[in-house]
Amino acid sequence: MITSVSETLKDDIKRSVKEALEEDIKSGDITAALIDSDTQATATVITRENCVLCGKAWVEEVFQQLDPSVVISWRGDDGDYFEEDSVLFELSGSARSLLTGERSALNFLQLLSGVATKARYYRELVAGTHIKILDTRKTIPGLRTAQKYAVATGGCFNHRIGLFDAFLIKENHIAACGGITQAVSKAKQNEPEKPVEVEVENLEELKEALIAQADIVMLDNFTLTDLRHAVELNKNEYSGLAKLEASGGVNEKTLRHIAETGVDFVSIGTLTKDCRAIDLSMRIVW
Repeated sequence: MITSVSETLKDDIKRSVKEALEEDIKSGDITAALIDSDTQATATVITRENCVLCGKAWVEEVFQQLDPSVVISWRGDDGDYFEEDSVLFELSGSARSLLTGERSALNFLQLLSGVATKARYYRELVAGTHIKILDTRKTIPGLRTAQKYAVATGGCFNHRIGLFDAFLIKENHIAACGGITQAVSKAKQNEPEKPVEVEVENLEELKEALIAQADIVMLDNFTLTDLRHAVELNKNEYSGLAKLEASGGVNEKTLRHIAETGVDFVSIGTLTKDCRAIDLSMRIVW
């Protein structure tokens, strides 16, 4: 789970910021060049709506690459909650640099704060239950680790990061391997140290996955009744060794009901797929 700015994430931040600045500036900011190069300014960034702050490291990297002399003063940390019209941070330095870096910095901050805010909202919907809300691989290309960091910042949890760190055996994999049992067996043989998850569509497939000793079973589009049956089956007949994950048809109206069935996890693609950026604004004082 990405809960801090690790060395791997730092490398991703440098790469994504470099690409963002290159696509925005290219041969130069011709509008900022209208301002005298020695003009200094200060600026404040405010949020127009309630939000969970996320993305400080990306903002800092924008100005580190653009102009390290720019000074940034934050009013809080990633994960802190801000009400609308609150100041998130202040900047001071070259007016040209502040204006040139504004859009790239705010693009990262408003997107990641939007993901973190949504994650917090979903987490609050299941307060008092033991379920963990997971993200998916349905992320913006190139921003996988950034969005997963934002999900964790908002209080939810990361599913596998990619195709390399855990198995998720789905319908097509099962068909190609000749069945659930064969797929799970081969996965444990190939990468015995990595968790094996199997997606199933009914209770009979669940039984096969449990007998095959899958570590996690994803219950795809199960009804609430079948989710409860799955929990009881796993607990009473298979010692509850496997974790159960609900997936499909999850929204703010169904989430609490799913959590109350007793499953361990619920995965929600909309945490990162249908994200809405937070409305931010930068004001410059000359």
